[in-house]
Amino acid sequence: MLACSTDHRGLCGATAIGYLFLLLFSFFIRISSYCSNGNCQVLDACSQPTDCGRGLYCGNCPALGKTQPFCTRGQVTIPTSVIGGLPFNKYSWLMTHNSFSIVDAPSLTGVQRLTFYNQEDTVTNQLMNGVRGLMLDMYDFDGDIWLCHSFRGQCFNFTAFQPAINTLREVEAFLSQYPTEIVTIIIEDYVHTPKGLTNLFTNAGLDKYWFPVTKMPKKGADWPTVNEMVQANHRLLVFTSVASKEAEEGIAYQWKYILENEAGDPGVKSGSCPNRKESRPLNSKSSSLFLMNYFPTYPVEDEACKEHSAPLADMIDTCYKAAGGMMPNFLAVNFYMRSDGGGVFYDLDSMNGQRLCGCSSITACQAGAPFGSCKNISRPATSPVTNTAGSFSGSVQFSKSASTVYYPNCLVVGLFSFTWMMILL
Repeated sequence: MLACSTDHRGLCGATAIGYLFLLLFSFFIRISSYCSNGNCQVLDACSQPTDCGRGLYCGNCPALGKTQPFCTRGQVTIPTSVIGGLPFNKYSWLMTHNSFSIVDAPSLTGVQRLTFYNQEDTVTNQLMNGVRGLMLDMYDFDGDIWLCHSFRGQCFNFTAFQPAINTLREVEAFLSQYPTEIVTIIIEDYVHTPKGLTNLFTNAGLDKYWFPVTKMPKKGADWPTVNEMVQANHRLLVFTSVASKEAEEGIAYQWKYILENEAGDPGVKSGSCPNRKESRPLNSKSSSLFLMNYFPTYPVEDEACKEHSAPLADMIDTCYKAAGGMMPNFLAVNFYMRSDGGGVFYDLDSMNGQRLCGCSSITACQAGAPFGSCKNISRPATSPVTNTAGSFSGSVQFSKSASTVYYPNCLVVGLFSFTWMMILL
C-alpha cells in the first residue's frame, strides 16, 4: 500500500473518505433494491428463506457462477389441480432418487455413516413440496427391514439409515392428511424375509391405500382416472425389483408395468436415452408408465443446480423421442430443489403443459378449454400454482445445514465503513 506524505495527507484522506462514501452509498442502494418478507419472486436476490414467496426458497448456484443467493422454485405445480380427472398415466410426477438418503440424517447404528447422499430434506417435506414418487432401497438388517444406501446386496451399519417403517409412516401420515393425493413407491428390493414387505406395509398402516396388482393395466392400456383411484382409496402404487414377489406377496414387478431408461451416468449423457437392461425398449408401447432417471452415478450437491438447468430439458426431449413420443410419467432426480431458477419444477410444468393441454407450461392450461388453447404467460413465473392439499404453505427450506445460505451482514458492513470515515475525518 502506498503511504501518504505529510504534504498530501489531506488529499489522501479526502480520497479515502470519498471512496468509503461511495462504497457505503452503493451498498445501501443495493440493500434498498432487495425485496423481503415473502415478496421476492423467482431470480430476485434474497438473504434468507423468508424473503422468498410461497413455494420458493433462497439458494444459489456456484456451479454456474451464481454465487449470490436468489429465489428459486422449490415446489411442484400439482397437475391435477389444473387439469383433473384423467387417467393416472396422463400426468408427469416428480420422483426423488434414494428419497431416504438425506444429508445430515443422524446415524442410528452408533457408527459414522460412509455412503453417498441424494436428498436434502425429509420425506415428509418432499411430499409437501409436491414429490409424488419415492425410490427406497430396502434390506434385511438387524432383525428388521431397513433403508440402506449400500452395495453387494447387503446392508452394513455404516450404510444404514433407519428402519423402513419410519419412512412408510411418514407416507401414511401424508396420505391420511391429504385424501386426494396419490403416491408411488419403487423398491430396490433386497428383502429375503418371507412376507417381509407385506408385513412391513401392513404394520405401517399403508395396506388400506394399496392399489391391487390385479387391477393394474396390461399391454400399455390406460390406468384408471385419478378420480377413480381416489374414490376407491387405491392411492398407493408399490413396485418391487424382484419378479417373484408379484405372485408371492401381490407386489407389482416394476418392469412389467414401467418402462425405464438407464440410471446413473448413461442416463445423463447428452443425446442418448438407452433403456435399462431390465426394462422393455422405451418405444415398445407395452407399458403405459415411463420412468425417466436423470442423475449421475456419483451425486454432488453443488453440481445439481447445473444438472437441473438446460441439460435436463434437453434430456427430457431426447427421452421423449426415444420412447416414440411418450412423455415420462416420473422424473427421478437427486437434490430436487437445487436449480438455477426453475429447475425440475419448470421442466415438469412444461411436460404436463404439453401433454395435458398442448401448451408450453401447465400454468398456461385452461380447464375445459380446447386442446392448444393457452393463456399468455411469462417466465420466470412468480410462484408455483399448487392446490391446498399436499402443498407447503410457507417459504421452502432445506433441513438443517443444507438450507443455510450465508450472506454478508449489511449492518456490520455499514458500521465498519462509517467508523473508518469518522477516523479519517
